[in-house]
Parts: sequence; structure tokens; C-alpha cells
Amino acid sequence: MLAWKRRPRIETERMTLRQPQHSDFRYWTALRQNSARFLQPWEPSWASDHLTRKGFTSRVYWAQRAINQGSAIPLFMQRRSDRILLGAITLDNIRRGPAQAGTLGYWIGHDHARQGYMQEAILAMVHHAFRTLDLSRIEAACLPENVASRGVLERAGFKYEGVAQSYLQINGRWRNHVLYANLRHDRRGKTHAG
Repeated sequence: MLAWKRRPRIETERMTLRQPQHSDFRYWTALRQNSARFLQPWEPSWASDHLTRKGFTSRVYWAQRAINQGSAIPLFMQRRSDRILLGAITLDNIRRGPAQAGTLGYWIGHDHARQGYMQEAILAMVHHAFRTLDLSRIEAACLPENVASRGVLERAGFKYEGVAQSYLQINGRWRNHVLYANLRHDRRGKTHAG
């Protein structure tokens, strides 16, 4: 088994990106609960058991299965200085073969937003995806009006690619999303002319 499948762990300047653990339940629940009004406009509707121990346990087991299968790398963002849980970042829908691609998703607690943590996490995950996983393309999508998410993607080297109609159900409604991608060998806009 590849080392990254056993216990993926990525160190950034200020954080450790690591696999969710059962002992994270109280911290994760408090962070999600305290940030609910900040997060819910941008996320799919929360299930009735979203903040329960049972729901969290299912999330931890899903993370381990996904890592073992090589289909996703769900990681919690933990600040190293005080071990505070800040949010999460997931490289999901990892496709091998001709595609060599994955889809990036992320969230951060309200009190930790706009401090550069998410950009740091995205840059580290993309580097890991390109260097360790040997992927070629990382995709991300967000609501058109989510200026903060669009900005962090663009600052992390993602480029706008278009709009996906009725891409995801957000807050109970099918919503269009803007699509971004980061390419390992980005040739967009370059030609051999000249």
C-alpha cells in the first residue's frame, strides 16, 4: 500500500493537514455549529444527523475508506501552534487513467476566515496532488457570488473555465457554479506562434 494511502499528512507553514479522527468530534461539531450561518449559504443542506456523533463517525469511516481506495483525500486543517481545528479540505473524485484529475472542496470556520489559512491549505494540497499523487488536473467549483472562494482559488493559481448549470444542490436548490482548474503543466493561453 502506498504511504499516502495509509495516513496522509501534509505540513504547511502554520498547519498540519491530517486525516479526521474520532477524537475530533467535539471540536468539529463546535466549529461547524458556531460557523453555521457563515457556511450554510455555500453548502448542500445539512442532514438531520449532521452534527451528531453518529454522523461524524460515518464521516470518519468514509474518510478512511476513501483514502484506502485512493478515491479521495479528506483532511482536517489543524493549526500547529495551538492544535485548533480550523476547517477541512478534500481532494475528492480522484480519477486515474487518462484523466489523472481530482476535485477540490474546502470549508473554514468563521473565526478563521480571511487569515490566509485556506490559500495555504489549497496550495499545499495542489502541490501534494501534483508531486505525490502525480495528478495532472485539479478542479474546483463555487457559487458565482462567493467572492471569497473565487478569490482564494485565483490566488492559488486556479483559472476560470466556465459555468456548470445546475451543478449542485445548495441550501435545497439546484445552483449554477463557476468552474476553476489548476493544471500541472498549464499551457492555457500559450502558443507556438511567433
